[in-house]
Amino acid sequence: MQIFFTVREHLSESTPCVYLLGENFDAIPTTFSDNFPVSSLINFFEKEQTPTTIFLDDQVVFAVPYLAPTEENYIQKEKMRNQGFLVSQMLKKHSLSKLQVFADAILTKDSVLCFLEGLNLGSYSYEKKGSSENYFRDTLQVEVVFPNENEILEQEELERLTTLCDAVWLTRDLVNDPPNFKKSSLLGQKIEELGQEAGFQTEIWDKERIKAEKMGGLLGVSQASYEDPIFAKLTYSPKDATNDTPIVLVGKGVTFDIGGSNIKTGTSALEIMKSDMGGCGTVIGLMYALAKNNIPLYVVGLLPITDNAISNKGLVPGDVITMRSGTTVEITNTDGEGRLIMADALDYAKELAPELVIDLATLTGSAVRAIGEEGIVFMGNTDELLKRNLEKIGRDVYERLVEFPLWNEYKDYLKSDVADIKNVGGSFAGAITAGKFLEHFVDYDWLHLDIAAPAYLMKSSSYRGKSATGTGVRLLYHFLIEKFL
Repeated sequence: MQIFFTVREHLSESTPCVYLLGENFDAIPTTFSDNFPVSSLINFFEKEQTPTTIFLDDQVVFAVPYLAPTEENYIQKEKMRNQGFLVSQMLKKHSLSKLQVFADAILTKDSVLCFLEGLNLGSYSYEKKGSSENYFRDTLQVEVVFPNENEILEQEELERLTTLCDAVWLTRDLVNDPPNFKKSSLLGQKIEELGQEAGFQTEIWDKERIKAEKMGGLLGVSQASYEDPIFAKLTYSPKDATNDTPIVLVGKGVTFDIGGSNIKTGTSALEIMKSDMGGCGTVIGLMYALAKNNIPLYVVGLLPITDNAISNKGLVPGDVITMRSGTTVEITNTDGEGRLIMADALDYAKELAPELVIDLATLTGSAVRAIGEEGIVFMGNTDELLKRNLEKIGRDVYERLVEFPLWNEYKDYLKSDVADIKNVGGSFAGAITAGKFLEHFVDYDWLHLDIAAPAYLMKSSSYRGKSATGTGVRLLYHFLIEKFL
């Protein structure tokens, strides 16, 4: 169910309502006293700390308990998102087209926005059936009454939140789409349509242009495929942009990863490989949010897109390819394909004289094994202040980050006897050596986010849901705004 938010000044007696109750339950309407014992409600909240559904004269009411602030503000925000998720699950049991949310005056604007964010994102479900190009979704109009006199909740804030959540839904849809629905040519068409809708420019390079650019990594990985690769360049350059040189976003776009000659083993490993374009999906969603919300930043997205198939035309271990940069690479494992296609994009980014480059990729199983699904592995060569700023935003949106080192000694893991560098450095420090490989192709401020773990979940996790999560969209949206505006 797609949710849209608007501001409302007063409650309507006829519309179902969510009550975000204050510490002293001051927001409890008097009708509760006649139809539902307030003491019972308080006892329930003290015991369960979860929202509950109440029926008053055939009107459904969702009461949400007050959660005392914690010492860590970001934990309090996440609790409010989780409360929103719980209400979203209750809503699925009712056929509603309109809903009110009434917030007690004791609540802050940030708390209410986090609740609404969890409500929206928790309502997501993938509802594209068969070969249809459309998603079958009802809509829910949510009207928010916020009586806190010390803070004002503006309609523009709710519209921006709606758009940001839409962008997360978009990323989830792109990643959840079946592989045959997002082959390179189809995904290229989708990117062009989204650019026209949101207001960013798109260039889709075909195989001949990719050859002209000498992108040996992208050409090498794609040579086993029946589908030609594409390279998508997305440009959002508003007239009032605050930065003269672009922020560049690079997203891994492997639409299905069978592993090449080093084929992945096990059904469970293969069945989720449609998610290997999660970095690409995040960049598309982020560009969509920035453009639709008219954020005054000059941003470029670079998306190398192909599948990693197996055939007698494909790369095999021992092959040597030449990258766009002129670097020769020995292929020691064809399942280390993501770093190859991204390296060409990172090299091309040099021509844009970027202010900052951020790449996102479902890159390594090593990142998953290292920290599980609870966070993002990241590394980079930027200054410490910028990294700490990114970590702070990560806590605020609860897409937490763990920094891994890029020590010089890791270069030795990638030494080759027959080429300048190997694509895979062995069984140790896999996430780091993948990052070290990418570092070889940059000469600018750069951050690498390995989102392999949180981008696609095998079981539901609150408002993140099951399957594609849209990890990185909210994180980088808020990071870019705080850092560059």
